[in-house]
Amino acid sequence: MRILILGAGPAGLEAAERLRALAPRRQVFPEITMVSAEPYPPYSPPAMADHFLTGSDERLFWKGEDVSERLGIDYRSGVVAESVDTEARRVRLADGTLLNYDGLLVATGSRLYAPVDGNDLEGVYNFKSLSAAEALVTRIREGEVATAVVVGAGFIGVEVALLLQALGLSVTLIEQTTIMNQMLDGGTARFVRDALEARGIAVRLGTVVKAFEGRDGRALGVMTDEGAFVAADVCIAATGIKPQIDFLDGSGIACGWGIPVDETLATNRPHVWAAGDVAETADRLTGRRYVHAIWPNAAAQGRVVAERMLGYETIYEGSEIMNSLRHLGVPLIAAGEVSGDEELRAGRGDSLRTIILKDNRIVGFRLVGDVRGAGAYRSLMLRGTDVAAMRDDLLVPGFGLARLAA
Repeated sequence: MRILILGAGPAGLEAAERLRALAPRRQVFPEITMVSAEPYPPYSPPAMADHFLTGSDERLFWKGEDVSERLGIDYRSGVVAESVDTEARRVRLADGTLLNYDGLLVATGSRLYAPVDGNDLEGVYNFKSLSAAEALVTRIREGEVATAVVVGAGFIGVEVALLLQALGLSVTLIEQTTIMNQMLDGGTARFVRDALEARGIAVRLGTVVKAFEGRDGRALGVMTDEGAFVAADVCIAATGIKPQIDFLDGSGIACGWGIPVDETLATNRPHVWAAGDVAETADRLTGRRYVHAIWPNAAAQGRVVAERMLGYETIYEGSEIMNSLRHLGVPLIAAGEVSGDEELRAGRGDSLRTIILKDNRIVGFRLVGDVRGAGAYRSLMLRGTDVAAMRDDLLVPGFGLARLAA
């Protein structure tokens, strides 16, 4: 049984690990080949900031740098898939190598999506890969960079701005709407903005960047729609991400923004599954289908695919919207919908608690500072529990499952 995994992120690696754990029970001993565009062992993108700040590799290579050897994986690094032939069950790599498969997992992740003129100039960086991030941090540590402008204030943009400030740069963060507008309500967004400015980061909201501009092929800053030029030694594009699926053209695998999959994470072609940042899955709460590009979803999807490849009848329960900021100075957790019928909010000092309700059911929550109760809120949200009877207790800082049991 030949298993081919395209991508070495959490979806791909969790799939490989699950295959090795369960295959002997099925009396199957698959040959596993994993292809990665990066010249590194499989790593954790969310851990890159800690890696650069502390120098530690422990969280970055969360399964160990020798994971491919331990799992008996034929690991092909520094190369990408060029095309897929689903009739012949074969993948061609960019170096001309042909790899046959009995089961294929497409987990190639996402790439920067920056629809801004000049995004291809030298000096425009992104933090979607360890290679790109290493190149920028090396310049910082060699003293070549003192100022940075970050375009886009989603989770990635905010995390990058915090990292660069912590590395000693003067940072300007530009966003055309509000801070993390797809994940945060207005009150929480204001809280995060205040925290960013308290760290010395200049935040410019309601500002559209029309282009990265410079001379001799190198970006020297950005031009806004107001005609203002914001100069910087380096520019960071954090305007969004897009699934890496261009190589699937002509494969017969149906694609939209990502790859639509069913509840088994199978594509429209036999013996082909998709997981992680490329997979269009159903939201566990709303049923809406789109790419849910966060680590826990990718890891869970990888495990489901492994079990399906081995013949288990596992069903994927659906993806969740949930994220957190680690380097803001105060912890933040955001989950679920950003709006509903009603918001319950309580703030004290450096903490803010927002519960979003619809038909007396929690459809989202935002916790800043004091994040106790996140597990309880999530459980109630996913179960669709009517919380009318506990309404007065929902904002209590000690709210939790133990309190509910009482």
